[in-house]
Amino acid sequence: MDPRVEDHADVIVDHSVGIEAGDEVLISAPATAEDLVVALEERIGERGAHSVTLGGSSRGRRAFMRAMDPEDYDEPPASLMAMVEEIDAAIGIRASTNTHETGDVPPEKNAAYAQVMKPVQDAYMDKRWVGTQFPASGNAQAAEMSTAAYEEFVYDAVTKDWDEQREFQANMVEILDSADEVRIVSGDTTDVTMSVAGMNPVNDYAEKNLPGGEVFTAPVPDSVEGEVLFDMPLMAQGREVEDVRLVFEDGEVVDSSAAKNEDVLAAVLDTDPGARRLGELGIGMNRDIDRFTYNMLFDEKMGDTVHMALGRTIDENVPDDGDVAGNDSATHMDMIVDMSEDSYIEVDGERVQEDGTFVFEE
Repeated sequence: MDPRVEDHADVIVDHSVGIEAGDEVLISAPATAEDLVVALEERIGERGAHSVTLGGSSRGRRAFMRAMDPEDYDEPPASLMAMVEEIDAAIGIRASTNTHETGDVPPEKNAAYAQVMKPVQDAYMDKRWVGTQFPASGNAQAAEMSTAAYEEFVYDAVTKDWDEQREFQANMVEILDSADEVRIVSGDTTDVTMSVAGMNPVNDYAEKNLPGGEVFTAPVPDSVEGEVLFDMPLMAQGREVEDVRLVFEDGEVVDSSAAKNEDVLAAVLDTDPGARRLGELGIGMNRDIDRFTYNMLFDEKMGDTVHMALGRTIDENVPDDGDVAGNDSATHMDMIVDMSEDSYIEVDGERVQEDGTFVFEE
C-alpha cells in the first residue's frame, strides 16, 4: 500500500478523532477510497475499537434523489438515526469519479431533503467526527491536475505538522477572542460588517476537517450588513456556481444573484429561514494549499481567502452560557472571497490582514 495512505490513516485515528479501545466508529466512503478504508480498519482493530463501514455511490444518490418526492418523507430513516446516535466517532471520506454526477437533481429537491435529514446531521455533529479527502481521479480532473499531481497535493495538505499550524493560527484566535466587529473589504465589490461579540473563535488544525487550516467564528445572526461578492466559484449539488453576490440588511439576505446556476443559490436560500443568514465567518490560513481545486474542503483553507457560510452555525462557536445564539438551518454552504489584492480585514477598526498578509506575519 502507498505509505502516504498509511500516514493519512494515522493522522485520522490519532489526531483527528482519537480512536480508543471500545469506540464504535462509523466509516462512510465510496469504493474508490478502499485503500484508505483498509488502512483505517487495520488501525481501528489494533486499538480494540469496533468499525461499521457504509459504502456510498453518487450514481445511486442521483437515482434516489431524482425519483423521490420530498413530500413523502417526514423524518430521516429510523435505522440511520439510531446508528448515528449510538456511535462514538465518525469518519467521512470523499472521493469522486464524477464531481458533477448529481448535477441534474433539481435544486429544490436537494434543499427539501436536507430539511428531512437535518436530525441526522445534528446527531452526527455531536460526535467526534472528521471529514477528509481521498485523492480520486474525478477530483483530480476537477482540479485540472494529473492524478499523480493531485495525490501529492492532497497528501502534502493532510500530513503536515498540525502542531505548528495550530500555533500559527492561535494568533488569529487571540485577535478574534475579544472582538466585537469584523469588517471584510475586497475591491469595490465587497464591504460587509458583522458582530462576533460573545462568539467562540475556533482554531481548526485538522480535528474535524482534514486538511484543516482555518480560524472560524460565527456572526451574531442579525448583525450582518453590507454587500459581498464571492469571486471564487464553488461546487454545490453537483453544479458549479459562480460569482455569488449577496446583500445583507439586519443579518438577512435581501438581494442575491449568481452568474452561473443561480437556481442552485435560490434553492439554498429558500431551504428555511436560517438559510438567508450567515452561520460562519472563516479565515483561510493554510499556506500549503496554494491553488484552487473546486473542492471546498481545501479551497476554504487557502491563505489569502475568507469564506462565509449561509445557514447553520457550528456548535463550537456558540458559548454555553446562552448569552448569544447562533443561526439554525438545515444547510451550510461555504463561499469564498479572494483577499490577495486590494483587500483587508478589520477587527474593531484595526487592520489585521491586508492583501493576504496578517499583521503577525510582517
